[in-house]
Amino acid sequence: MDERPRKLSLAFAGSPVFAARILKVLQDSSMPCEFILTQPDRPRGRGRKLAPNPVKVLAVDHGLAVSQPLSLREPESAAELRAFAPDVLIVAAYGLLLPEHVLNIPTYGCINVHASLLPRWRGAAPIERAVMAGDLETGVAIMQMEKGLDTGPVFARKSLTIDDYENIEVLENQLADTGAHLLIDVLSRLPQRPTPQSNQGISYAHKLTAADRIIDWARDASDIARQIWALNHRMPAITTLGQTQVQVLEATAIRELTDIAPMGTPGRQAPASKKTVTIECGSGWLQVSKLKINRGKGLPMDAAAAHNGYPDVFQTGAVFSNPEANDSP
Repeated sequence: MDERPRKLSLAFAGSPVFAARILKVLQDSSMPCEFILTQPDRPRGRGRKLAPNPVKVLAVDHGLAVSQPLSLREPESAAELRAFAPDVLIVAAYGLLLPEHVLNIPTYGCINVHASLLPRWRGAAPIERAVMAGDLETGVAIMQMEKGLDTGPVFARKSLTIDDYENIEVLENQLADTGAHLLIDVLSRLPQRPTPQSNQGISYAHKLTAADRIIDWARDASDIARQIWALNHRMPAITTLGQTQVQVLEATAIRELTDIAPMGTPGRQAPASKKTVTIECGSGWLQVSKLKINRGKGLPMDAAAAHNGYPDVFQTGAVFSNPEANDSP
């Protein structure tokens, strides 16, 4: 392979905050990007007006060329990228599949910043799936992209201990920042040969759906606590009491309660002080510290405010249920 040019011509493909943080580090470094691929503007907020995503906002602020194709399936959709002719296309949470004709455009191919320790958690939601599965660590991998889903060889990895972070938003931001600096190191060493992924330990981080939000109180309290921790940033876990839906934002698993024995009724609210909401699970108890109820202003509140404002919902013996169950006859 030819020697790396003195200055790499870089394009970037990404859309959400995770990607924008990486792009910001690149723009502040000696390896800025000049061309941006990002998803089209989407309706947002109460008015449902079209609004740009975080990557486009940053790109416009930096005066960068931006392309927003609906799809890259057809060769003409990548005409602007092809005209730019980058040495590398950096990809981070772009949200569109890159067909082979796009992968072949850059001189050194497409390099992906992926928020997992590949081959663990290939796919769309690696951070949340790692937390929900109870992984002790996660990390970031810099990967050479190929046709398969996150199957390409890896240039570099760095691990992070999940418990070191107070919430998933902080963890995600750290993964983005770590990935950005790891990426710069990889770019500075091009051309280099990445290492093929292992055939062992492969798992898939399927895209999050509405079903992932539903709390199944028959599960172990620790599993439910991880579900809540993983989802509270974008699509909080939910439960219901009658027609009232509750979003559970923060909670802690407790193995046993002093002087309160389980009754074998998952979802039952245990006797507790006005400062706690404690719920029986299939195994153990969940102590809820922050939640949101779909009444009034629908603002986040602590357990004490929930007791004071909604005594009909948060009362001893009341049983939360699966939202799907309330839709059945």
